[in-house]
Amino acid sequence: MTEPVGSTGHAILDDVSYESIKAELRRSYDASAEERDTMDDLPWKQPERERFLVELRAHKATSLLEIGAGHGVSGRFYADNGLAVTCVDMSPELVERCRAKGLDAQVMDFAELDFPEASFDAVFGMNCLLHVPRANLKAVLKSVRRVLRPGGLFYWGQYGGDSHEGVFEEDHHEPKRFFSLLTDEDIQTEAARVFDVLDFHTLEFADNRGYQALILMPPH
Repeated sequence: MTEPVGSTGHAILDDVSYESIKAELRRSYDASAEERDTMDDLPWKQPERERFLVELRAHKATSLLEIGAGHGVSGRFYADNGLAVTCVDMSPELVERCRAKGLDAQVMDFAELDFPEASFDAVFGMNCLLHVPRANLKAVLKSVRRVLRPGGLFYWGQYGGDSHEGVFEEDHHEPKRFFSLLTDEDIQTEAARVFDVLDFHTLEFADNRGYQALILMPPH
């Protein structure tokens, strides 16, 4: 749902509720939706989608929920590869971009997923949970776990490597966005509080920014 963030320029937020953070994020992504829909896909993203697709096929998954779906590039990829895809995003403007690509898309907060329990074989979230304050992360992960079927898979990927939480003051979006970045150790610790960790790997970019990817499964 976002592009890379550096390890500087973060102002720590105290006494700001998650609800107000989400309201600002919604405004920011609504305002940038048209621009985002014309941006080229970053070259490392497609191999990550394909890596998860291999796992989905191995587990015979047929349905997938994409959280923080943005303008629908990942959702379209999985739909084109035979999965029944549902996209959710807090931004109405981005949801319209998903629908324009022929995707089933709904305006919805992934912290409060409005689906029955065990609705999906898989959940995919790329660069969206990095907008969740760490204090709220466990509750969001539980929201995701609730809609996964037993044996289902959750792909959680985001920029990180360093620990920072706050508004990125050098952000070109308006309003400027809130990010919560985690170290490699911390993201695995947070994931393991709610899921079994099946795989963890990282990508390193030339500008020293990193990306963390986990494949998770609800505990048996």
